[in-house]
Amino acid sequence: MSNKLSIPLAIVAGGVIIAIAVYVSMPKKQSAEPGAINAALVRQIDSTDHILGNPAAKVMVVEYSDFDCAYCKVFDETMHQIIANEGSKGNVAWVYREFPLTEIHPNAMTNAEAAECAAQAAGNDAFWAFKTELFAHQPIDPTQYGTYAQTVGITGDTFATCYANASTTVYKRITADRQNALDMGAPGAPFSIILVTGKLPVVMNGGYSYDAVKALIDKASR
Repeated sequence: MSNKLSIPLAIVAGGVIIAIAVYVSMPKKQSAEPGAINAALVRQIDSTDHILGNPAAKVMVVEYSDFDCAYCKVFDETMHQIIANEGSKGNVAWVYREFPLTEIHPNAMTNAEAAECAAQAAGNDAFWAFKTELFAHQPIDPTQYGTYAQTVGITGDTFATCYANASTTVYKRITADRQNALDMGAPGAPFSIILVTGKLPVVMNGGYSYDAVKALIDKASR
């Protein structure tokens, strides 16, 4: 009888050991409690950020996004409408930060690196143009980064050199953005924070519609 039980018990014990090993080896990158969001941990906006609109705007929408995320693409279009309409008087601006979902999108990190290299090669305007080009070509083919760069007017070898060398500065920027999103408890992308000086930050967890974003901006800016 003991021999008959020893085999299944050994299998169960082995399964438990494997499960523990897998759990221990998993990256523990998220600092916030599971399910909790702490928008107060958002990194303050500075001159290194990618900003579309008035850098001194009363309302700043800080978005953490992934170029291979379908919901991010739709929200990107929404935010462009917000800036075109609500930001036309300089009261609303948009800050884009990298949140590559490497767990589900194999090219998420390289997409982010390419976008940051576009900024490094030709500045803020080039970043926003390149970002739009990436979203327009989902699913993104990494072999076309150079073509996208040329399409938005990036010339010379700076972009290619930056991407080929996987610049330490670029990588640190991306991982810092991603970690900030995780520290706040962001469960996915897009994940955005509406900031108004003197008021509590407002969380937009997901791809909100134009009307929903406008309503939150109007409420936050009163």
